[in-house]
Amino acid sequence: MSLGEELRRSIDGKWRHVREQSRVELAALDLAYDHSLSLDEARERVLDQMKQLVPTGIPAAGFRTENGGTGDPGMAVTGIEMLAQFDLSLMVKAGVQWGLFGGAIENLGTERHHEAYIPALINLDLLGCFAMTETGHGSDVQSLETTATYDPATREFVIHSPTPSARKDYIGGAAKHARVAAVFARLITLGEDHGVHCFVVPIRDEAGDDLPGVTTSDCGYKGGLGGVDNGRIMFDQVRIPRDNLLNRYGNVDEGGVYSSPIESGNARFFTMIGTLIRGRVSVGGSARAAAEVALSIAGRYALERRQFEGVPGEETVLMDYRMHQRRLLPLIAEAYAFRFAHNQLVARMNRLQTEADPDAHAQRELEGRAAGLKAAQTSFASRAIQECREACGGAGYLAENRLTTLRADSDVFTTFEGDNVVLLQLVAKELLTAYAKEVSGLDPVGMVRFAASTVAETVKERTAASQLIQRLIDARSNDDEHNLLDRGTQLNLFEDREQHVIETAARRLRRAGKDQGEAFSAFNAAQDHVVKIGQVHIDRIVLEAFTAGIARCEDDEAADLLRDVCSLYALTVIERDKAWFMEHNRISDTRAKAVTTEVNALLDRLRPHTLALIEGLGVPQSSLGATMLD
Repeated sequence: MSLGEELRRSIDGKWRHVREQSRVELAALDLAYDHSLSLDEARERVLDQMKQLVPTGIPAAGFRTENGGTGDPGMAVTGIEMLAQFDLSLMVKAGVQWGLFGGAIENLGTERHHEAYIPALINLDLLGCFAMTETGHGSDVQSLETTATYDPATREFVIHSPTPSARKDYIGGAAKHARVAAVFARLITLGEDHGVHCFVVPIRDEAGDDLPGVTTSDCGYKGGLGGVDNGRIMFDQVRIPRDNLLNRYGNVDEGGVYSSPIESGNARFFTMIGTLIRGRVSVGGSARAAAEVALSIAGRYALERRQFEGVPGEETVLMDYRMHQRRLLPLIAEAYAFRFAHNQLVARMNRLQTEADPDAHAQRELEGRAAGLKAAQTSFASRAIQECREACGGAGYLAENRLTTLRADSDVFTTFEGDNVVLLQLVAKELLTAYAKEVSGLDPVGMVRFAASTVAETVKERTAASQLIQRLIDARSNDDEHNLLDRGTQLNLFEDREQHVIETAARRLRRAGKDQGEAFSAFNAAQDHVVKIGQVHIDRIVLEAFTAGIARCEDDEAADLLRDVCSLYALTVIERDKAWFMEHNRISDTRAKAVTTEVNALLDRLRPHTLALIEGLGVPQSSLGATMLD
């Protein structure tokens, strides 16, 4: 087995068989985006491609066996992620149908909904959409304006858009294909608002025409994702049966009396939202998968393309230039790092979603991890794909070489499933409050009031192979001039930075008074500090996941190479945040200068293995779809 194949085995993770199956079966389906198609043609083609996915078993994997699925959530998200290597429009459309719409039915509904909808939506006999976001509210789901008012006289809910800003917006499938929507709306019964719940609302008839009271419209051309029919929905007193409330966490009896197994409205809301975590996991992983395609294209091009004379009479291969190495190799190292971290996330998600009674603390920790990795991986994808486009010069700007399509299609992933800045604040909130039950959502006043008195133990709650991590940290040199290539030193620097950032933010917030206005002002003034918490926390868990992944590598040569790749990732992060490490006396001036030297030395060591590293990403050359590599 070649070195590239060994690397691929190491980073493919628990669902390696799904990845291998997808590389073969998906490549045979001709899923590449066709730029010659009109908007309508592109949408129809993607729908036809979705029908070809049903026999692969990937759609059914995301649903429990008792509901007609095969009960393998890890396979489901891995299969959706693999679609990103071929066409992000297909990935998004599939994710909406089976992940968001289907996930809402299964996780928020009860047996009557499972029997009525799940077999049909798996087989695409029923096409649906996920109508959460509104024109006036995106990330702030608790403040949605759409109402669902119960009428005891008719035993129906009345779905209504009371204001223009209550319009459901950017909804995938709403423009054309969806016949039913999972609508998030405020449940009002007997004059009391019980907060946001989810309802199954038919929006089109069999002929594709809007049903009475429903008005859909088309978002039209977007920056990318031409195969996804994003649309808008307005409701004008639309009546649906009482049974159309997805009632796992909140029910209304025939007389209009509301009941819920969760007494707290805030806890109920976040429990409901937490069950839909799979979409956030898929978006992060798919963005990184798209970046891996771009890095595979740009990396292979850099190994072929020659520019300017180096050795007399011979032009130099792009990858031999130091700056080209600096542009691409650290990004490849980040891709490896995020793959290990994502594999760990998917494994935890799969375990919790297949347990009969998952631990509430573990679920909250998973939600925070998913939020942070979604933000990190989608931001990484934007940076990486843009760098790859530029690194390929004019050729990279041609649609036939795919990089511009990847860039356009992946751009909105930083917004999908939560704005990245908001998600990093969510991560910080979980750390600052030490999971305080009193704090709900992103309430800044709550974050100020319940900032933990100490956060040291929260930081030290390690995310992967804790004994291995501690052993490496304990074995590091005690010399003031730490060896920057020592894994224990790297881990300690990341952990120490996170602990310091959290503790200083907590002290800063605790100084605020109890007055709500003062507390909000204090939080607002420290918002950059709060976002920093989310960033450094994710840096740490990614490095820990990479370290644990190397320990599981079965091939010595591949493990040695991965150690260098991991060091390149760690030192790249340190170099990016060198100012913080110096300002806080974590790295001396001398060692700060040495970071650049060490990075360059790692580039020299990794350069001969560039092709193996690209092959390790697992994007077959035959499916890259870049004409310049033919």
